[in-house]
Amino acid sequence: MSNFLNNLKESFGLILDMGLADIVDVLIVAVAVYAVISFVRRNNSMRLAQGILLLLAALVLSTALNLTLTSFILRQVFEIGVLAVIVLFQPEIRRALERVGSYRLFSIFGRGIMGGQVMDKAIMQTVYACEDMSKSRTGALIVFERTNRLNEAMASGTQVDAVVSSELLKNIFYDKSPLHDGAVIIQDGRLAAAGCMLPLSENANLSRDLGMRHRAGIGMSERSDAVVVIVSEETGGISVAEDGLLKRHLSADTFETLLRRELLPEEEAGGAGWLDRLKARKGAHHEKQ
Repeated sequence: MSNFLNNLKESFGLILDMGLADIVDVLIVAVAVYAVISFVRRNNSMRLAQGILLLLAALVLSTALNLTLTSFILRQVFEIGVLAVIVLFQPEIRRALERVGSYRLFSIFGRGIMGGQVMDKAIMQTVYACEDMSKSRTGALIVFERTNRLNEAMASGTQVDAVVSSELLKNIFYDKSPLHDGAVIIQDGRLAAAGCMLPLSENANLSRDLGMRHRAGIGMSERSDAVVVIVSEETGGISVAEDGLLKRHLSADTFETLLRRELLPEEEAGGAGWLDRLKARKGAHHEKQ
């Protein structure tokens, strides 16, 4: 019992003696471990992770028991395994590096109150447009840029730089429009480009009933932190892709709540009260008429 108490005191002493560099070191390791776990879960690689952990446990056990030949073979397996994992997960690693390379470090500080108001209006106009396009079964693909820059995708389309409005979005995705087959990219609350080509998802586990528009939306969400809105031309269903995951058949209220939660600062995500938003929605419909 006394040994346990002494060890406990020593542990607390080490924690109290930690300096700033030690705290930063622990935080970096914690973030790295969390990133690896998230990567494994997101890519359905739990069985692979379990296999690696079992081999690691076997290596530790064989070393502790002085099983020289077994531990030697396991070390060789691990050395080859590192290269094998890199080859197997090359697309995922490449996407992760692309996201890191396109990260806007100071974007958080650049979003003030005015930026939140502009984005709030862009969200409301997008919701109005998607409601109408859903009813008319007009296909649409709308990308909201966040911290990862989408310059490459924007360069594949036509530069617009306009205020987001429901009428403009519906005109772009009208089936006779020359830009309707591509995606619209909204940057900092403004419609930056239209007719943009997006990378298709390489996920082999996607449902067979998903068309090219949905696969492109999922592909963009896999390669960036963008929020991608898809309106199905076949069913009129509204979907949102984020971080490689697709949320389908959203109601208008759920759709708006999701966009506000993901695109607005926390203090503004709730926005104005529901009565103020209802008045704004009615005012927008009166303007249409």
